[in-house]
Amino acid sequence: MKITLNDIYLSFEIAGNGPALLLIHGFTGSSQTWQALVPALSQHRTLIMIDLVGHGASAVPSDPQRYAIEQCVSDLLALLDQLGVARTDLLGYSMGGRIGLLLTASAPERVGRQVLIGASPGLADPAERASRLASDEELAERIERAGLEWFVEYWESQPLFASQQRLPAAVREAQRQQRLAGSAIGYANALRGMSVGRQPSLWEILPTITTPTLLITGALDPKFCAIATRMAELMPHARHAIVPDAGHAVHLEQPAAVAELVSVFLA
Repeated sequence: MKITLNDIYLSFEIAGNGPALLLIHGFTGSSQTWQALVPALSQHRTLIMIDLVGHGASAVPSDPQRYAIEQCVSDLLALLDQLGVARTDLLGYSMGGRIGLLLTASAPERVGRQVLIGASPGLADPAERASRLASDEELAERIERAGLEWFVEYWESQPLFASQQRLPAAVREAQRQQRLAGSAIGYANALRGMSVGRQPSLWEILPTITTPTLLITGALDPKFCAIATRMAELMPHARHAIVPDAGHAVHLEQPAAVAELVSVFLA
């Protein structure tokens, strides 16, 4: 389905019955990111699976400013408004987890519970933010020069995703085709607008976020395990679950374990 809001159109899918659960994919993802979780989660929830701007079947504006992470939050709230959803639970992965956390911080009355997979509150150090912003801009320019196929090959070779090499070939190929269904302009501008270097750091306000929160990381993803551990110490109603034998994309590598964790937490 497609819906027009805030001057663009966004694509989304709805499945299941029950209270709303908004699912926000990561960079290069789409609503298809969540397919392995749909059978379990849709039994008790109405899943709202969005394609963020520049991803999936959603609009691909040429203006990088339209991809700003704050604008993404505004888009999600507008989507909920148009669907008549006053309050939702939230599930976000990686970049989608950062966007979800910013949504919760910005509009806590709209979120009941949140699950963040492999996510962070941003970068606290201004110098580190500036460095990341510069490197993401460099990569964005290279995507525009070299094209989509080069980028997908490059992105999948990142050490962050090394554990996915153990997945069945069919699962890896399905993810590759989903990424190739995107666009070079969309991914380049998403890097610019949604960069962890561009977003405001939320580390200082974590103690004020009282939304019940489940942080999920894979045991093979030590960087984000450490981030989640620190987040759980700072947030008054957060807990951290580490899934064995999984890397960054825990929902892809261990979908049954993630579905169980999410279902129990939301129940």
